[in-house]
Amino acid sequence: MRFAKFCILVVLTSALAASSLYSGEKAVWKPVQFAIVRFNDDAPASWNIYHGEKRGVLLVRLWKRYMLVDVKEQEVYEVDPEKVKPQGENVEWSPSDVPDQPIETSEWKIRDVGPVERVRFRFGKNGSFLDIQLPMLPNRKPAY
Repeated sequence: MRFAKFCILVVLTSALAASSLYSGEKAVWKPVQFAIVRFNDDAPASWNIYHGEKRGVLLVRLWKRYMLVDVKEQEVYEVDPEKVKPQGENVEWSPSDVPDQPIETSEWKIRDVGPVERVRFRFGKNGSFLDIQLPMLPNRKPAY
């Protein structure tokens, strides 16, 4: 009986946490300092990476396109740029605006390369590569 109550408590807590993460409220996303972005092995002319409260979930601006990158789940979602509002160096965007289906991606590689974590994936099966390098602290935790 205690185990059943514990399981119900865990499920309710998880549901509450998920609903607060994807509530309709706008969240402030801050830039990741010292990150590097490469698109097909070239530096894009216009880009930025933002982080929210959840580690490993990034909002990437590449030219006029925004994408939500979930490193842990290895998923990328197209974000409507009209719903992302700049606020100085930060942006405001609600995670509840994430689409139902992720963009097709393949060839995910996540590597620890010293002071950075390198995340590389391909759009589709034969598309372009996106390479993101995120700064790490000496204790191997993200620096953002």
